[in-house]
Amino acid sequence: MPSTLATPVRMNGNGHTHTPMDVEKIFGQNTFGLSEMKARLPKSVYKHLVATIQDGEPINVEVADAIALAMKEWAVEHGATHYTHWFQPLTGRTAEKHDTFITPNEGGGAVAEFSGKNLFQGEPDASSFPSGGLRATFEARGYTAYDPTSPAFIIKHNNVATLCIPTAFASWTGEALDHKIPLLRSMEALNKQARRALDLFGESVSRVYATCGSEQEYFLIDERFFLARPDLLVTGRTLLGAKPPRGQELDDHYFGTIPERVMAFMNAVEEELYHLGVPVATRHNEVAPGQYEFAPIFENANVAADHQQLMMMTLQRTAPRFGLVCLLHEKPFAGINGSGKHCNWSMSTNTGMNLLEPGETPHENLLFLFFCTAVIQAVHRHQGLLRATIATAANDHRLGANEAPPAILSIFLGEQLTDVFEQIAASGKASSSKQSGFLGLGTPVLPRLPRHASDRNRTSPFAFTGNKFEFRGVGSSQSVSLPLTVLNTIAAEAIDDLATKLEAKLGKKKRSKQALEDAVHDVIADAIRAHKAIIFNGDNYTQAWNEEAEKRGLLNLKSTPDALPQLTVDTTVEAFAAYEVLSEAELEGREEILTEQYVMTVNIEAATTENMAQTMVLPAAVRYLSELIDTAARGSDLGLTFGGTMETAKEVSALVDDLKGAIGRLAKARMAAHGAKNEARAMKDNVIPAMASVREVCDALEGIVSADLWPLPTYREMLFIK
Repeated sequence: MPSTLATPVRMNGNGHTHTPMDVEKIFGQNTFGLSEMKARLPKSVYKHLVATIQDGEPINVEVADAIALAMKEWAVEHGATHYTHWFQPLTGRTAEKHDTFITPNEGGGAVAEFSGKNLFQGEPDASSFPSGGLRATFEARGYTAYDPTSPAFIIKHNNVATLCIPTAFASWTGEALDHKIPLLRSMEALNKQARRALDLFGESVSRVYATCGSEQEYFLIDERFFLARPDLLVTGRTLLGAKPPRGQELDDHYFGTIPERVMAFMNAVEEELYHLGVPVATRHNEVAPGQYEFAPIFENANVAADHQQLMMMTLQRTAPRFGLVCLLHEKPFAGINGSGKHCNWSMSTNTGMNLLEPGETPHENLLFLFFCTAVIQAVHRHQGLLRATIATAANDHRLGANEAPPAILSIFLGEQLTDVFEQIAASGKASSSKQSGFLGLGTPVLPRLPRHASDRNRTSPFAFTGNKFEFRGVGSSQSVSLPLTVLNTIAAEAIDDLATKLEAKLGKKKRSKQALEDAVHDVIADAIRAHKAIIFNGDNYTQAWNEEAEKRGLLNLKSTPDALPQLTVDTTVEAFAAYEVLSEAELEGREEILTEQYVMTVNIEAATTENMAQTMVLPAAVRYLSELIDTAARGSDLGLTFGGTMETAKEVSALVDDLKGAIGRLAKARMAAHGAKNEARAMKDNVIPAMASVREVCDALEGIVSADLWPLPTYREMLFIK
C-alpha cells in the first residue's frame, strides 16, 4: 500500500479534519494480539497462550506474571495509566472499574506495577448488578476472570488511555453473572459434539468454532434535536411524534449517497474500530431516512460478541464529535423501519472448513447435509427459546411489523436446499441439486453474472444465506451473546442426537464409504421428516403464513411476556444442563432479570409519556387555544366572523379534553400495574395501550397547533436534517 503521509489533510464539511487511513498499518494497533504477544513474551509462554486461545487448552497460572508484565509494558507505551477488567454483566452492556498501574515506592516515588494476580482475577462489587435472585443484594462479592481468548485492547478517549482486559464475571458462589461465561461454555459444548460427529466422517480436527458476523443498524440525528426531546434522552425512542409528510415511501434512502457529515462520522468510527482490530467491512444507508449500517467480517463467536459491544460503544462515543447522536434503540421512530442486528452464525474448524458450506453439489456433501439438518432440528425443537433470546420491550415494537422477522420462528433454505431435503425425506436420498448457471443482462457490455442457486428471503427470521444462517430477529441494542449461546447449545444438542443415531446405524463393524453414506441419509431423512414443519420459503409477513404456522404447530409468541417463560421450559433446562452451559437456577435468574427489565422499561416510558404530555404538549395546546379564542374575540369586536378560527378552537379544545383524560387513564394503568400479580402482563395489556392513546391525541395536536408553539423537534426535522 502506498504511503499516505504526503496526502493533504481534507475538511469534511462540518469543520472536522480527516487524514486518509493506512488500514494495514493501524489495524489492531491498540490490541494486544498474537503479533504483540509473540514479540514480547518468552517463547514457551507464547506457545502456551496460543494453545489456550486456538485449541482451548487450560490457562496455566504459572504464566500469569509473564503475560501481565508484557501486557503492562505494551499498555504503558501506548499511554495507558490505568487498567480495567472489562466485562458484560446481565444489563446487556459492558462494565468497567479502573485501577491505576501506579504504586508508591519506598523512596517517595512511584512505579508502574501489574502482576499476574491483577491480570487473572479482579473483584468488582457484584451487589448492584442484576442477578435474578442468584444472590441477595447485600452479598457484594463478585469475581472477574481473565479471558485469554479475546485480546486485551486500549481505549483512548479525550487523551486518556485505558487498558481493557476482557473478563468473565461470576458470583462468590460460582454462578455466571454475565454473558461471557455461558457463551464460552456453549462454544465448548459445540466443539465437543461437532468434533465427535466429524470423527464419524473420518475428519480429524483439533477444534470447531462457532463463528459470527453481526450487522449493526443505527440512526443518526442532530444533537440539538436529541437534547430537546426528553423521550430520546430518557428512553432512546420517540414516545410522541406525528408521521411526517414523507417517510421511506420513495425507497430513495436505501443504499443512497451517504451525506457528507455522516460519511465523516462513519470514517472516524471505522478508524477507531480498525485500531481495535474490529474487521468492519461494509457501510451504507439503510431503509429508513436517518438510518445506517455497519457490518463486520466473520470472527470467532466470543471475539465477535466483544467486538459487537465495542462497535456500539464506538458509534455512540464518536457521534458527538460531529454534532450527532447515535440511536441504537430498535424502534426510535414510529411509522418507519426499526433497527436490527442480523446475527450471521456458522461453524468452522481449525483447518478452515466451514461446516455449513454446501458446495456446488450439496446433495453429495454428506458433511454439510448432516450439520445443516442438525440446525434445522435445533431450531424446530427450540423455536420458543430462540424467540426468547430476542424478547425485549424495544424489540417488541419491531418484530412482526412488516419490516423485520415475525415473532414466528421459521427457517428459509431456498429453492436448491429445500429440493435436496425434500428428495431425502421422500426417498431417503437426494440424487441431484438444482444448478445456478449465469445471469445474462441483455447487452454485451455487461458481464454474465454467476447466479446463485436460490434467491434470498428478507422476511425470514432464520435464513440460510450461502454458507451461514442469518438470525435476523436480534435487536440493534442487544448483546449478541445470549442468542449465540442458545444457538451453540441447541446445535450441540442436535449434533449429539444425530451423531448418536449415526453411531447406532453404523455399529462396530468396518465402516465402508457406502455404509456411511447410507447411514447418514437414513438419519437425515428421519430428522427432516420430523422437523420439516419449521422450513418455510414464502412471505413471512402474510396472514396466510400465520394461519399455516398455527396448523404446523409453530409458536407465535407475540410479546416479551409471552416469550420469556421459554427460558425455563423443560426442553431448555434439560439441554442447558446436559451440556453444562447454564444451570436451572441460572436460567431462572435470566428469566427474572429480563422480565424485570421489560417492566422497568415500559414503566419509564409510560412515566415519560405522561410527563411530556402533561408539561409540554398540553401547555402548548392551551396556549394555541388561547390565541385562537383571543383572535376570534378581537374579530367579533370589529364585526368580523372568524368561523374557521372558531372551528379550529373547538377542535383543539376537544383534543385538550381528550388528552387530559388519556393522561389520567395512563397514570391509573401504571399505578395498577405495579400491584398486579403479573406485572409484565399488566404492562403489556394495559399500560402500553394507554401510552398509545396519549400518543394518538398528542400526534393529532401536533398536526394542528402552530409550529412556533410546538415544544418538540418534529420527525421532519430529526429524520431529514443531516
